[in-house]
Amino acid sequence: MKSYLRKHLQAYTVYQSARQEFSDQGKEMILLDANENPFDWPYNRYPDPMQTELKRSISRWRGVAVDQIYLGNGSDEIINQMIQAFCEPGEDKILICPPTFGMYSVSANLFQIETLEVPLTSDFQLDLPAIQSQDLSQIKLCFVPNPNNPTGNRFSKEALQSLAKWIPGILVIDEAYAEFSPEASALSWCDTFPNVVVLQTFSKAQGMAGVRLGMGFGPYSIIEGLLKVKAPYNINALTMAAVQQQIETQQDRVAEMVFQLITERKRLVAAVAEIPFVETVFPSDANFFMIRVDD
Repeated sequence: MKSYLRKHLQAYTVYQSARQEFSDQGKEMILLDANENPFDWPYNRYPDPMQTELKRSISRWRGVAVDQIYLGNGSDEIINQMIQAFCEPGEDKILICPPTFGMYSVSANLFQIETLEVPLTSDFQLDLPAIQSQDLSQIKLCFVPNPNNPTGNRFSKEALQSLAKWIPGILVIDEAYAEFSPEASALSWCDTFPNVVVLQTFSKAQGMAGVRLGMGFGPYSIIEGLLKVKAPYNINALTMAAVQQQIETQQDRVAEMVFQLITERKRLVAAVAEIPFVETVFPSDANFFMIRVDD
């Protein structure tokens, strides 16, 4: 798995601040070399660079080992860092299946990585025969949102597992809308596929888009690669405190919001379907839905 990393990163040592060394031992110390404001102020100290306590809470909540969790400043940062860590410009490619989330190709272009596009079928499912017919030898990353953005539908577990077997690189399953379709989550089976990374977020059902926290779940060999390219303090103390409270006290409220959003989605679908110029309302497993109009 470590061979997935870009060549110059394979022998690169993960940067560790002194604070990380002590926080890993459970110690709270004042580090003079950080030159922090010494007065007792709520946020005068740098945050834990490894987000240890928050990862423990997420571990219990999601049932994933602590060392298989990576946190980013929104899922967008993790998408960027996956490409930065694993794709060699001029050699590697990413695979996407449009219509899909636009940030995958934006991030690939930023790092000068070529994008291979294999469109979804007419009913917006993964076109497995078309994917299998491609030259996949240079595919280092494949990004698939599930449920899909912008079509709203989910893909079958069997289709995603086939994709994980075929591609020579890493399959990134972006579950930004997982709470609206929990049976679609790959967290329950991704341990059996060592090249699968699952992304989730606090921006949608959790109602915390403003705090910017994305989560990546995968084997440590891949997580370690992300640690090599992350900034020392990529998650701030305000975000960690807000998310910690959300996990501990607000999940019943999140379940209520999800139920209400799905209920209202069904009501809105029924109403929109009656509009004369709406030809099709497509099935949705998210908090939005897609329509086709006559013009």
